[in-house]
Amino acid sequence: MSGDVTAMEAGVEHLDVLVVGAGISGIAAAYALSRGPKRRFAVLEAMDGHGGTWRLHRYPGVRSDSDMFTYGFAFKPWRGAPIASGAEILEYLGEAIAENGLAPHFRYGWQIARADWDSRTSVWRLKGTRGPDAIPFEMTCGFLWMCQGYYRHAKGFTPEWPDMAKFQGEIIHPQTWPDGRRLTGERVVVIGAGATAATLVPALAGQGAHVTMLQRSPTYFNLQENRHELADTLRDLELDPAVIHDILRKKITYDQNAYFRHVAKHPEQARQELLRALENWLPKAEIERHFSPVYSPWQQRVAVTPSADLFQAIKSGAASIVTDQIERFTPTGIALRSGQSLAADVVITATGFEITTLGDAVFSVDGRPVEIDQTSTYRGCMFTGLPNLVRSVGYLRLSSWTLRAELTADFVLRLLAQMDASGAASVEVEMPATISVPAQNKGSDLKPFTATYMMRALQQMPQSGPGPDWQFEDYWTEKESFPAIDLTGAPFVYRGPGRQRAGRRSIPTS
Repeated sequence: MSGDVTAMEAGVEHLDVLVVGAGISGIAAAYALSRGPKRRFAVLEAMDGHGGTWRLHRYPGVRSDSDMFTYGFAFKPWRGAPIASGAEILEYLGEAIAENGLAPHFRYGWQIARADWDSRTSVWRLKGTRGPDAIPFEMTCGFLWMCQGYYRHAKGFTPEWPDMAKFQGEIIHPQTWPDGRRLTGERVVVIGAGATAATLVPALAGQGAHVTMLQRSPTYFNLQENRHELADTLRDLELDPAVIHDILRKKITYDQNAYFRHVAKHPEQARQELLRALENWLPKAEIERHFSPVYSPWQQRVAVTPSADLFQAIKSGAASIVTDQIERFTPTGIALRSGQSLAADVVITATGFEITTLGDAVFSVDGRPVEIDQTSTYRGCMFTGLPNLVRSVGYLRLSSWTLRAELTADFVLRLLAQMDASGAASVEVEMPATISVPAQNKGSDLKPFTATYMMRALQQMPQSGPGPDWQFEDYWTEKESFPAIDLTGAPFVYRGPGRQRAGRRSIPTS
């Protein structure tokens, strides 16, 4: 599977597999590789430690929006409450690395700038910088596993509203929250209505700020206690934590599938169920105005509000919600199209991400630049025209990210084994010539997920096609279809004779 040793110049490190990103996906990849046939691999992470999203996001109250029984790894039982804080998740991920002897494979502060595939040698050549001094590095690998996530870490998305420069207060995006910044006694406007806004509002209200959540249109919220009755029962029975974890994963994914089918079949009933849950906290007129979207449930992700914390803050008067559109900023706040004005000392733009398919690295194949939007994606994880490369991306709607990251990890191990068995140096996917992919199919593997940040990025996404091979499906379907993928035939194309796996050459790490 690896490239020819002749491709390795003196002083250039070569690895069998290179994993990019040390978040959920990268840790799942490292665990899988460590349990498979011996391969030389490393995990490169641009940040100064593991965790990905959970190291990056440090805004008040940051927490999971998925239950930790399915968001946690299959190989490491979760022992706490279903919804966990960012700090708890970061600690859990660190334990997963340490307990499984993965730490030697992780390199922090390594940033990839470009990746160039050479068909003659069947290797990826990577260039970038490492460490706080941005020391240049160059290395090669036989297989590239992209686990960097789906959004740009360097900055979040903030729209350009008129007169923002005139605002005399502070504008903060949650993705770049200033260390130690507290907002006690300040007037805060949080722009947005997704999971981030729903997390920030009660957290900031708890700091003593008065918080207004400003949303352009209504959003659904799911109220639930931060506990799982079955987990509590099984723990009381003193069952092995691994057994409890496995049972809860199966139970939760089964219930999610049943609920998803219910929503698809009875969208209005599902809508009313979500809205009725709010009646203990808000008058019906307020619910209708602020929490009754025009779209069906789960066309966008439904934000979790554990213990109704958002609605407790609103009911107490510490927080309020306004549904309106921004006309312009003023020196002292925001003027709305309705004529209303919101006074603010701080404006927080919880307005989403900047989507990126394969991070910010530049890719080329045999000297030709790769335009990701011109490729087609196989099951959301491989791309036409990109040999020996897999992307790990999780579920964005109902199911937890980790479930798909682990399915992808199993798929990659099988793919590498097939390459070894067939003596292939490279593998890529080719869409059959009989399949026509119209331009409107860009990003359609993600539909009907209509989150604004996703719709904004459709034109830069790869194309999809008809049939399951060229679509992104739900977990309940993919947990059966992924293990059943036949790797011996179309759309997989294997090339080149097998080559001796090259040994790892060491270079200094920062």
